[in-house]
Amino acid sequence: MAIIARHIGKEIGTPATRVLTDISLEIKDGEFVALTGRSGSGKSTLLYLLSSLDTPSEGKIEISGRDLQGISSEELYLFRNQEMGFVFQFHYLIAELTAVENVLMPTVKQGKKEQRRPAAEALLEQFDLKDKAHRLPRQLSGGEQQRVAIARSLIMEPKYLFADEPTGSLDSVNGDIVMKIFSDVNSQKKTTVILVTHEPDFAQLAQRQIHLKDGRVQPH
Repeated sequence: MAIIARHIGKEIGTPATRVLTDISLEIKDGEFVALTGRSGSGKSTLLYLLSSLDTPSEGKIEISGRDLQGISSEELYLFRNQEMGFVFQFHYLIAELTAVENVLMPTVKQGKKEQRRPAAEALLEQFDLKDKAHRLPRQLSGGEQQRVAIARSLIMEPKYLFADEPTGSLDSVNGDIVMKIFSDVNSQKKTTVILVTHEPDFAQLAQRQIHLKDGRVQPH
């Protein structure tokens, strides 16, 4: 199984501005892939299309044999919730919830909150946050908040993890910690990791880089 994009393009706005042009690629299950390129090259837009958070203007995307444009919004929501994890540059934690409660957020609609609580606690321990489990986001550093957000993205044991500049607001020490987590999740859990980054050192940790320039994939 894989993520397959066939001739996808994206236009936004009125009048339309072209962001991506004729992109075809395949990402195999278990791969760790970095999407690279200058700011404005279209890498975040491509991530959003591949992850089903946005729809292409043309072309087709399949994940695990499913045509994303061919399934209902309800099916897509379920698929996203069960099979995908998302990490963004900013953590988007809920201010009123403790770290462990934030990690458990994706389990609530599934009715699996208490069932997954031991897994949430184990993730926080794995990310060196065991003693911070009952703290609110404002009582955590930026790096700790981002680790909580990553734990939240992994609580449902997703097959695919999409990360958009997850180290962009972190210092180099915390950036290294976050990248080690992604590498470990990929190697130990065989989770497919797709990472947008402008940091060459972080991109080199991936097994493969897909480089974009002016909305097109560049040949190696």
